[in-house]
Amino acid sequence: MKGRIEIEKNNCKGCRYCIISCPKKILLLDTKFNASGYFPAVVKEMSKCTGCAMCAEICPEVAITVWREMNE
Repeated sequence: MKGRIEIEKNNCKGCRYCIISCPKKILLLDTKFNASGYFPAVVKEMSKCTGCAMCAEICPEVAITVWREMNE
């Protein structure tokens, strides 16, 4: 299964829960502030995402959306 992650950068408070929970370790904090003054999470290697959605499930700000594609 392949996945795609979208992070609402202005809703992210940089808590790192998604980074810790990602089994593929494809998330990190951005080097630029968002509108609220936090360093939001960003995806560094989208091609490795499996769509497990652990990042979205743990996000306290509901800032992450995950899509899954089924491999044929």
